[in-house]
Amino acid sequence: MSKLIKRIQQYNAGREPERLAMKYHNMRSSAFVYLRATCHLFPSQLPELKALAKAPAVWSCGDLHLENFGSYKGDNRLSYFDINDFDESALIPASWDIVRLLTSVRLACDELELSADRVRELVDGLLDSYFQQLQRGSARWLERGTATGPVQELLAAVSERKRVDFLNSRSKLTSKNGKKRKLLIDGKKALDASKEQHEQVGEFMDKFAKTQKNPEFYEVLDVARRIAGNGSLGVDRFVVLVRGKGSPDNNYLLDLKQAIPSALTTALTHKQPKWENEGDRVVALTQRSQAVPVAFLHSVKMDDKNYVLRDLQPSADRVTFAEKEKANKGKDERYLNDLMQAIGQCTAWSHLRGSGRQGSAIADKLVAFGSNDSWKKVLRKASAGCAESIKDEWKTFSEAYDNKVFE
Repeated sequence: MSKLIKRIQQYNAGREPERLAMKYHNMRSSAFVYLRATCHLFPSQLPELKALAKAPAVWSCGDLHLENFGSYKGDNRLSYFDINDFDESALIPASWDIVRLLTSVRLACDELELSADRVRELVDGLLDSYFQQLQRGSARWLERGTATGPVQELLAAVSERKRVDFLNSRSKLTSKNGKKRKLLIDGKKALDASKEQHEQVGEFMDKFAKTQKNPEFYEVLDVARRIAGNGSLGVDRFVVLVRGKGSPDNNYLLDLKQAIPSALTTALTHKQPKWENEGDRVVALTQRSQAVPVAFLHSVKMDDKNYVLRDLQPSADRVTFAEKEKANKGKDERYLNDLMQAIGQCTAWSHLRGSGRQGSAIADKLVAFGSNDSWKKVLRKASAGCAESIKDEWKTFSEAYDNKVFE
């Protein structure tokens, strides 16, 4: 068995078998999905590590790729577009973030069979947007009033979504008077939770509710195991249906996800803060990196394990990287160009928000980094090499998967 396969198995050891099997199945589908599911391997995939290490240190989500950008509703109840997954968050060189992001662009372009010139245009567009925003030295944000192109379309679409429709798509009324909901278990969004898990989550939520201003809001109506993402599949994760502002149409859905150490932990070169626990790390860096944090965000503890609790929203969605699909609807090439611009902006603003905090570079150093055009060549070359390395790894993984190694 190859060293690569052993590393994948060792990293995922102990995860829930049913959802881990889903993860491996997803990884087999493409090199792009393989990248998203193997963040722990990324440092070893980076070429020219010494050169990349010279970039200023930034607070990063730790797993920057196209699918980790999307819309969400902040705790001020307004919708934003931003980086939205901080499970792997850590202090790393800014170059690591950009190389991983550009690598994901290259792999996604492979799936769309885009020409080399088109890929170069998109990569350069993202780089230009990122460096331009760093040069300006101030962090902004994307919301419906300031967004353009696909992000504007997304934010406009999610603003029309109603919580009751969201609830109806994920739960059903079960009582005779139509006042009680139960989660839908359809094999895609959620899996049945055991009686023990129901009791475990219920007892935890009862204790948590007593620490909140409105305890009745958190009354548990139902619990299911949640299926979402790729890298985290197999880690404890629940969707919790709570009373909210009243049954049946003002119930809320909450996401309760186990917080484990960042996948980058063993490869980190910068000194990291001593967090109280992994949930505190995820919550603190989410709050630090987003313009406005997602609603109901809490670091919590359940049965000696750390979790992150947050709102599960109808406004949460992603912009699809699918130029062909948009072209069929009469859209031109500006769709992906605008998307690259938005993603570059959000990345730069996130880096700037965390500047000067607990070991990260001050804003002046990020401005200088953004003014150094020679970095573009380094990052472009590194991402091209990284993409080729990941495609080779994916072939090795696919062969092992097809030979039933992961069963």
